[in-house]
Amino acid sequence: MLARHHDPIAAIATAPGRGAVGIVRISGQQIAPLVQQLLGRDLKPRQAHYLPFPDAQGQPIDHGLALFFPAPHSYTGEDVLELQAHGGPVVLQLLLERCLQAASQPLPDTPNAPTLPRLRLAEPGEFTERAFLNDKIDLAQAEAIADLIDASTAAAARSASRSLSGEFSREIGELREALIHLRMLVEATLDFPEEEIDFLQKADAWGQLASLQDQLGQVLARTQQGALLREGIQVVIAGQPNAGKSSLLNALAGAELAIVTPIAGTTRDKVQETIQIDGVPLHVIDTAGLRESSDEVERIGIARAWEEIRRADAVLFLHDLTRQDDAAYQAADAAIAQDLSSSLPAQVPVLHIWNKADAVAPQAAPPVEANPEHIQGEVSEHSQSAVPEHSQSAVPERSRRNGLLLSAKQGQGLEALRQRLLEVAGWQSAAEGLYIARARHVEALQACGAHLGEAQEQLNAPSPMLDLLAEELRLAQNQLGAITGEFSADDLLGVIFSSFCIGK
Repeated sequence: MLARHHDPIAAIATAPGRGAVGIVRISGQQIAPLVQQLLGRDLKPRQAHYLPFPDAQGQPIDHGLALFFPAPHSYTGEDVLELQAHGGPVVLQLLLERCLQAASQPLPDTPNAPTLPRLRLAEPGEFTERAFLNDKIDLAQAEAIADLIDASTAAAARSASRSLSGEFSREIGELREALIHLRMLVEATLDFPEEEIDFLQKADAWGQLASLQDQLGQVLARTQQGALLREGIQVVIAGQPNAGKSSLLNALAGAELAIVTPIAGTTRDKVQETIQIDGVPLHVIDTAGLRESSDEVERIGIARAWEEIRRADAVLFLHDLTRQDDAAYQAADAAIAQDLSSSLPAQVPVLHIWNKADAVAPQAAPPVEANPEHIQGEVSEHSQSAVPEHSQSAVPERSRRNGLLLSAKQGQGLEALRQRLLEVAGWQSAAEGLYIARARHVEALQACGAHLGEAQEQLNAPSPMLDLLAEELRLAQNQLGAITGEFSADDLLGVIFSSFCIGK
């Protein structure tokens, strides 16, 4: 443990601003003398005491509740003092300053020594970091605390709560125990090389490894869903000017976020909004219309649009049904499609949206609701014919099959688009038992799976090299340990806890 982890720490534990209640929190080893110095009395453990919080001259800064939690029965595993006052920023700052001042003052019976040496302001996330270092929670649970605070949807909050309770960690622990058992089996055979294959066969090492891989696959699938619930995906709306991109953003958000006018090039910069579909956050970005322009400001906006497109997890390519008779418009759409194909990785989906269905003849673009297949985000033969034949040459055949008809202005087809976005995101279901997860958890599980795959190749080889097999199993176990914190570099801990708010 680093030297700074032995210092007592103090911070305002509630969010900045005005509120009914604010909390100043102190944590450290043997802080009972500071309680006496601050409040002039001892406190019964885990009981709320209403009393004045005096300044250095004995005048009350405020009146409130004081609670003392002796180690190890506290959030951090150390002694913890919480002072609950009125939530004004000046009051809390005065109270925090008084705590630091009292720590430097001596008690009557120890006139030459400060009450609580080295008390300092806490760094971001340091209270939770100490809870982790003192084995009150593991690393996945610590991350779940931040995710619970930052949850942007009710589903994300419930899932973060499940992770905080240890459900995700228990699944990782079960995987780890099964892996340890297999490692012990393999490493035991290294001492008996003449009987190693028979020994492994009798112990069903092949079956154990297959079962472990199957269990890992199930956990990985749920973890990917949990990571999606936490992080969502970035969806960029792209297309030519006046295709209805801003109208589509407004329709999806249910608010007038972007300016909509008939003037081409109205949108000069990105407009972003996070929407929720079945609890999944989607970060939708409206961009400048893609075209050649001599306007310097618009050109900058178009360049930024391509930057967002290249960072996107999915792209909505908007086409204007009312301009499908225009050969120049078709050619420009085809050029954009080609640029998208060359700019995006193969795994990034491009969903083609045929907008302004309300502005064309009914026989040319039948209502989306009339076609049940649209609800699943597909385009039937009948709806493909709704796209004029001369426009079908403007985009590839795959694009037409993956397209959707809608009217952003009337809201027609929006539900089909929402469901298709969930499919694009990879969302499967809002299972009640889902737990929150992070991208690093997914990466660790994928790396674990890769090591198990290498282990299987060794096991299936005509002459297995058991030392390499044991090493792959060890590396797989280390990946699982990195999730819960059994194997964690200090720089990883620094990155994780620095994202917390001060006081947590």
